[in-house]
Amino acid sequence: MNNQITEPDIEQELANDIMSFRHDPLGCVLYQYPWGEKNTELADKTGPRAWQTEILTYLGDRLRGGADPVEAVSEAIQAATASGHGIGKSALVAWIVMWGLSTLIDTKIVVTANTEGQLRTKTWPEVAKWHRLAINSHWFQFTATSVASANPDHNKTWRADAIPWSEHNTEAFAGLHNEGKRIILIFDEASNIPRLIWETAEGALTDSNTEIIWLAFGNPTKPEGRFHECFGSLAHRWRTRQIDSRTVDGTNKALFKEWEQDHGEDSDFFKVRVRGMFPAQSASQFISSAAVEAAKRREIPVDLESPLICGIDFGRSGDDPSVMRFRRGRDARTYPVFKFRERNSMKLTAMIMDKLKQMRRYPETRVDAIFGDGGGIGGPIIDRLNQLGAGCIEVGFGEAAVDNKRWGNKRTEMWAHMRDWLDTGCIDDDPELTTELCSPEYYDNPKDQVLLEKKSDMKKRGLGSPDNGDALSMTFAHPVLSSKLEEILDDDEQVESDFSPYDD
Repeated sequence: MNNQITEPDIEQELANDIMSFRHDPLGCVLYQYPWGEKNTELADKTGPRAWQTEILTYLGDRLRGGADPVEAVSEAIQAATASGHGIGKSALVAWIVMWGLSTLIDTKIVVTANTEGQLRTKTWPEVAKWHRLAINSHWFQFTATSVASANPDHNKTWRADAIPWSEHNTEAFAGLHNEGKRIILIFDEASNIPRLIWETAEGALTDSNTEIIWLAFGNPTKPEGRFHECFGSLAHRWRTRQIDSRTVDGTNKALFKEWEQDHGEDSDFFKVRVRGMFPAQSASQFISSAAVEAAKRREIPVDLESPLICGIDFGRSGDDPSVMRFRRGRDARTYPVFKFRERNSMKLTAMIMDKLKQMRRYPETRVDAIFGDGGGIGGPIIDRLNQLGAGCIEVGFGEAAVDNKRWGNKRTEMWAHMRDWLDTGCIDDDPELTTELCSPEYYDNPKDQVLLEKKSDMKKRGLGSPDNGDALSMTFAHPVLSSKLEEILDDDEQVESDFSPYDD
């Protein structure tokens, strides 16, 4: 009787073993690679590091429905990891790619990074290494941009692709549908991937009865953007981790100590590169995240003597809304915020007038001054508002600043006054407003004037138009006297006041 085990039998046993790890990424990683085996590259390794094990375990628990009972397994699994340098995130990305492909036929995976260079020189070479070391590497063909099934009948449907992101070509991220099977989307160095790519990917990951895993990794280099929001306003959708490189085995502790001595543990440099924490402010960020967060927590000041000022930013195109905001002295939280997505200018005018009439019914909400953005559609709307008695003062963002030695245009000057005001003012805890205030960057022009970046440049970075922030900045367009103070001055023209229009 022939009891010899044939090569097909061994291959079938291998397939059975690996397929059994469909919902056990950690088990698959431990099985696939020659951990601790002599004369191999992993001879002195026993397995993944603790933080890698934690994430692999979490994925398995979610896939099996064993962790977080309140989280439905049918929902996409979304995990974001912010970290310092040298912790081995590219290795984890490679293991997830190989586990995902190996344990379910016709799995689709897309891996992208902040730059093509990052993807080509760091992320994908790590995938190449772990593909080569895998016990089942012969199942897949590796190229400079893909890992695909060696089976010609499946090589177009069972694959992982390294795809550089492009704001002008989002089809690769919009075409992730794989109903009834598995989709894995991995963002490496996610801080610098534009918002448009995040939003396109989010809209694509909607297949029902599909295992959907979306993972984002990176150094937390920016205190704004979608990666930052995973840890803030969108934290309820993402399982987040922030990993300090000093706590990870095998990292360069001596170098980290030098950095700490040179820069300080609380410096943004050290926070980003070692502690896995977002910086308080990027180098070219005009308004710091710390100032905005403090203004959100500050108590509302009692102040009924300062003027109530309205600022209106008119949406120019697409999805940009028109926004009305109000501020009395240091208080921009008490009063309502109105947003209009009406594109018909006459209807929009009527809606704005309706809100102003509502505000004028009560003395405490009677508006002392209205400033409107006169660019684009704003000019004609302001003309019509004034025909109806609104008394709206037109302000051009591009016009010269009062202090034209410091500021390159009126918009920058208004944002500068708003930035100073945030040190004592209070704002509403609105994630959209927070993002918009922290997003704009600045630069010095050839005249050594400070200029806020254009909205069009922000959109190139994947950011939305800061309409909410612009509306608040409009309340700093010009000095305004309160109606009560005007009455006093009318009664006695000799009264002097030290009133400041910006610090109130």
